[in-house]
Amino acid sequence: MTGFPAVRPRRLRRTAALRRLAGVTTVRGSDLVLPLFVKEGISAPQPVPSMPGVMQHTRDSLRKTAAEAAEAGVGGLILFGIPAVKDGRGSAADDPAGIIQLALADVAAEVGDDVVIMADLCLCEYTDHGHCGVLTPSAEVDNDATLERYGDIAIAQAAAGAHVVAPSGMMDGQVAAIRQALDRADHPHVAICAYAVKYASCFYGPFRDAAEGAPQFGDRASYQQDPSAGDALRETMLDVGEGADIVIVKPALPYLDIVAKVAAAAPVPVAAYQVSGEYAMAEAAAANGWLDRDRVIMETLTAIRRAGASIILTYWATEAARRLR
Repeated sequence: MTGFPAVRPRRLRRTAALRRLAGVTTVRGSDLVLPLFVKEGISAPQPVPSMPGVMQHTRDSLRKTAAEAAEAGVGGLILFGIPAVKDGRGSAADDPAGIIQLALADVAAEVGDDVVIMADLCLCEYTDHGHCGVLTPSAEVDNDATLERYGDIAIAQAAAGAHVVAPSGMMDGQVAAIRQALDRADHPHVAICAYAVKYASCFYGPFRDAAEGAPQFGDRASYQQDPSAGDALRETMLDVGEGADIVIVKPALPYLDIVAKVAAAAPVPVAAYQVSGEYAMAEAAAANGWLDRDRVIMETLTAIRRAGASIILTYWATEAARRLR
């Protein structure tokens, strides 16, 4: 191969049209999933201070926001419920009259099958202790007892209108338990988007403000993955073997290497969650004039897509989908 001056890579960078034509990574609005928070007992949407532009919604404002996302071309919505009353077993999580079930039914009535409706399946928002499962008498998370709760929650969410349930608690065996529960309850069509690789990350802080689900003692390091561990692919393939239809890597940007490895190995679509800390850092830097906000949004989404994620959960989903359209 000849070198410079015959080889000039800049030829394909000279104009915006050339750059678009030569580009190999494309982000579409239909690749994006918008996380939404709905809170019981409030009369107006409540801003989340650590996440500018993100709200804790009422049922009415949730419907409006879901319709706006659908109109923009967003591919999916994932709902997180915040109940008025919490207890040790997270009773509101599978209550047919609980906030998450009511919200799922509202959104299903609003957008139908035009957008994929996903439900976060966990207990941290619903328990008074803030952990992702039920506790033993010695205050440890009881893996197998939690699986029973997850099965009940999955059935309730499916009955309320969820197209996809997304177990995020990182319990061993959670996908198989949920698949069996859904199939027994005549919901074999409901898909499972498994949080296969969810790290015990410090990037979740603003989310815990939004979802009001911070642990009241200890941390989640005994069930979420250690950032230094090498078990991402093992966890992924275990979930696939148990019946996961989609797998998630969370967070996204600090773990693009993991996104790439999982995408290369998994026989199912791979999602990556651009988490609250990633969002909050960019918004704060942009508000101070340190970064070009619009370019940061699109550059980070492109990076996640380039790493191999075919689905991206992002708080910028509606805004980005409008721009991409």
